[in-house]
Order: sequence, then structure tokens, then C-alpha cells
Amino acid sequence: MKKKIFPAEMLDLTIDHINEKGQGVAFYTHAPDRGSMGKSLAVFMPNVVPGDEVRVTVPNAKGRKRAFVQFDEILKPSPDRNLDNPIKPTIAGGTPLQYMNYDIQLEYKENLVKTYLEKVNFDTSLVRPIIGLENPNHYRNKMDFTFGPNGELGMHEQGNFKNIVDLEESILAPKIMMEIKHVISQWQKDHELIGYNKETHEGLLRQLTMRRSSATGEVMVVFFATQAPETLQEAIDDLIEKLNVKFSAVVSVLWIESTNIADNIIPEAKYVLYGRNYINEELNGFHYKLYFDTFFQANSEQAEQMVAIALEMTEMNADMRVLDLFCGIGTFSLPFAKAAKELVGIELVEQSILSAKENAEKAGLTNTRFFASDARKGLEELKETWATPDLLVINPPRGGAGGKMMRSVGRYGSKNIIYISCNPKTLADDLQWLGDFGYEFVEAQPIDQFPHTVHVETVLLLSKKDSEV
Repeated sequence: MKKKIFPAEMLDLTIDHINEKGQGVAFYTHAPDRGSMGKSLAVFMPNVVPGDEVRVTVPNAKGRKRAFVQFDEILKPSPDRNLDNPIKPTIAGGTPLQYMNYDIQLEYKENLVKTYLEKVNFDTSLVRPIIGLENPNHYRNKMDFTFGPNGELGMHEQGNFKNIVDLEESILAPKIMMEIKHVISQWQKDHELIGYNKETHEGLLRQLTMRRSSATGEVMVVFFATQAPETLQEAIDDLIEKLNVKFSAVVSVLWIESTNIADNIIPEAKYVLYGRNYINEELNGFHYKLYFDTFFQANSEQAEQMVAIALEMTEMNADMRVLDLFCGIGTFSLPFAKAAKELVGIELVEQSILSAKENAEKAGLTNTRFFASDARKGLEELKETWATPDLLVINPPRGGAGGKMMRSVGRYGSKNIIYISCNPKTLADDLQWLGDFGYEFVEAQPIDQFPHTVHVETVLLLSKKDSEV
């Protein structure tokens, strides 16, 4: 039987709340037909805040339970709307909360952490008030831009991943990054270099990544492309000249060849077009070398806060032994090692371990050991050669550590655990495994490392009960 299609309807709605994806949610109930109840419709839309009164057009409104739409107009803005931020026709992805007043963003994120911790029976009165930024704009030290097939250089549109929005400005990127981006956009047009088409798998330029050191101001510019740069020497010479004339801060220009057709770009060859292959960064008094593929916290100011809070929560002393899982290049390892008797760091990425060793040596730390391994495998191997540490620091990727990893952590039996999370949902999923091993929730500190996004960092302390389980 063919499904009946109903006409589009224009509805006036009030935004009820913002979901975990940053989408506004509103509800509408159609008038009941004879002999039946009215049908409920949930409507999702970007670029709104709770309390906004909006007009939307919903195709096949009576024939569906859910709809994702763009609003037609805002009839009455919410008191929580940032009126200094004008609405744009299409908004690049990644900043769904940018129209909220910043204090409301912080409230939303703190509640998000509490909601997930409450689901796994944690006492949310132990969650400290969230720490925000005095200036929540232009805070990122790393930005990824995508080249589009029609000359765009920007980010994916909210709700339409295939469309690239060419950015004139950015609420996330420092001013110098956007200035460099505009120079590169014009350079691309001048030399008729084609952006990559993800549907036809044709084109040269795929992605532009920039890193900027908050401490030194040094900038790295990285091109990801489908072929080597040898045949483009004239264009590259012109690019380097343009960057040198305008930006003395640019100390590294790289070209990464990647021919695979997947969205996940896999580097196959690396070329240094100008300068060196790294920039220098400092955090909490320690020096770090950042390469194009180095993981480093994207907000340096809040990263320093996170490290300081983790140290304060654990009341470090010179007799303590620390294990840092997912240690990366040593962002947490070095400050903990300075305060501890001994530290071991485990990380899957070999290059990160090499960097961690180099960074520790430059800091004059002789009480560290770093080795490359899958975190769970490395933890099991370490048990045989190293006694249970006083503190275990775990900072997994956004997808969390997973049940197997957390059970291994629980069996290891460290007196205290610091869990650093960028995802409240996977934080709660992971922590639920530790109760069976005698761990209790002590306190948590949410930190807004990514204003205008739905992401929120949490530093959380658990302590093992004296009684054996």
C-alpha cells in the first residue's frame, strides 16, 4: 500500500531545548482527526536557542514523527540568544551553540556532565561549577579547512556534510589563520588548482591544516593533496613568497600526499616546502615540539587549567608513582613527573612516544619511561615489571576507553584514578565499570575547552576504598 504524502505546513514553534548534537528541538501536535488522537511531531533545527519562537516549513508534516529543517524566520528571539552574532544563511559545522549567550552555553555543558554522571549513580553535588573562558572566541591553536570542488575553502555545512561553506571569518580561528586562509584561497584561484571532489574522486587539493603556538606565535601550514608537489614548483614558489612577505610567523609549510579516496586522509609522503617540520609550543612551563600529526589540546589556555586541576586533585608528592595511559606527547606526563618519584607513559602512536621522550629529556626529567603500545596490552605487560602505581591517569579519545580497558584499569588497583574526558557520555559509560573494583567518585571539574561547540572536558577523580572487593 502506497504511503500517503501530506502537504507541507508552516508552523510557529518555540524551541524547547538543545539536544546533544546542538540542534534545537521543538514539538507540535496536530489537531486530531475524527476518532483518533492528534499526531505529535518533533522538529529539529540548527542555529537556535531554547526559548526562540520560530516559523518553519515542514514537508509532509502530518506523515512523519520527526523532521530536520532550517527555520524560515525568528519571530521572537529568546532572552538567551546572543544578539551580537547575526544569523548567516548557511553555517559551517562545528559551532552549533554560537548563538547562545556564553553563560547559557556554560550552563548547558555543566548540566550535560551532571546528566550523564547521574545516569551511572554518581553524586552530582560533587561536580564543581564549570570553568569557562574570559574570551570564548578565536581560541583554537589548530584548524582544519576543506577544499571544495568549486573553489571553496572552509568547513562542512551543518546538516549537509557534502557542502563546503567558504569561510570569510571564523569564531574559532585566530585572526592570523584566517588571513593566511584568504591568501591561500586567492593563490589557489590564481594558479587554477582544483579542490578535491569527494564524489568523483578528482581534484588536487584536499585539506588545509594550520597550527599556531600560543606561546611563541609560530605557525605551521599543511596542505593535503592527491599528488606530489614536483610538477607545481612555480605555484609553490609563488605561495612561499606570498606567505613570507605577509607572515613572518609562518616557520613551517608542509605538503602531504594522500591518494586514498576515503574521507579519512592517510598520509603517504611528506614534503617540507619551507622552514622546518615542527613548531615550538609551551604549556605549564614545559616545551613541546608539535608536528603536523601530533595530538595536542586545541585550546592552550584551558589545557593549562586541566593540568593544574588534575595535579591539585591528586595532591601530588615526591613519593608517588604515576602511570599515564594515552599519554600522547606528554602534556600531562611531564607536569606529573616533575612532582612524582617516577612516571610511565603508554601511547599507541610511535611518533608521539618519540616526542614525549624528547620533551622529557629537554625538561631535564630523568624519572620517566615511555613506550609505544595499545593501552590495554601495555597495561597488562606493565603489571609484570612494575608494581601498582599510586595514581593512574587516563585520557582516552572521544570514543572512550571501553569496558575491556576499564576492567583492566580496575584490576590494576591504583589507589587513585584521574580520568580526563572530552565526552560526558563515554565518560559515564567507562566509569560504570570501576564501581565493581571498589572505586568511589570523589569530585569532577568540567572545563569549557571548546566554546560554541557541544564538547566539554571533565577532569574527574576516583579513589579506591580501603576494603578489598
